[in-house]
Amino acid sequence: MIFLIITLGSCAGKKRIADLTYENDLLTNDIRGKQFELDECNKQKSTYEASIRETEKRYETQLTSKEEVIESLRVQMEDLKAQRTQQYSQVGDLTVLSKQANENINQTIKQLESRDKYIRYLQAAKTKTDSINLVLSANIKSVLRQGIADQDIDVEIDKTVVYINISDKMLFQPGSYKLTPRASEVLAKVATIVNSRPELDLMVEGYTDSDPISNSCIEDNWDLSVKRSSEVVRKLQKSYGINPNRLIAAGRGEYNALADNTTSANKAINRRTRIILLPKLNQFYDLLKTENINY
Repeated sequence: MIFLIITLGSCAGKKRIADLTYENDLLTNDIRGKQFELDECNKQKSTYEASIRETEKRYETQLTSKEEVIESLRVQMEDLKAQRTQQYSQVGDLTVLSKQANENINQTIKQLESRDKYIRYLQAAKTKTDSINLVLSANIKSVLRQGIADQDIDVEIDKTVVYINISDKMLFQPGSYKLTPRASEVLAKVATIVNSRPELDLMVEGYTDSDPISNSCIEDNWDLSVKRSSEVVRKLQKSYGINPNRLIAAGRGEYNALADNTTSANKAINRRTRIILLPKLNQFYDLLKTENINY
């Protein structure tokens, strides 16, 4: 009888041990599964962090203009928001999320908020610039309208700058880069506006039609366009006292035409001098400095 009791007790103990072992194995496998999921999440998090760092690096090297900055930042912000949503979706079912992962996600959210403020700052700056350019364009048109035919001069706003197109007959004799007496009339009016706006630089661009030219003084259309823009720049400096540090002379030759050169009328359109009023580069770069923004 005693032997039977001992035997039964031994069997019950072994079964209990087996059950506990089985439960322990299940828990171990479950823990390994959760650990695997956590490792995968951390890998994905590292990938996202690397992506964010790479994007920020591209930001620092690829900015060329305010509009490109605004568009690039907006696209990047939406991409980062999508990444954040995807991160939350992928880690939402995990029962364990490391403290470091939470801190990284919070940092990403702060970066998004900072970038959003930066975008709003640039948009406000662009709106202000556009308003200033509208006023400047109106002033130029008002000054130039007096005594000058509309078809000989055109004032427009192109993106962030104001430019003045002047027909070649207003400034030069055909095939020449020497200024005509009428040139002083229009350049004096331009100088009046320019001297009142010392924060602006001037780029003078010469354009020709496609008819070839070559003589003892002029090699080709490139040469003619450069000589014409240089002549205008000299006139603005010497006759009207514009600081030469604000002046840029450039020649575009027969290229960047406004119309095809198949008719005399179109060729007359393409023969022009363009004076571009643009903000100084140091002012533009100051605008892009994030430390100037009050977050």
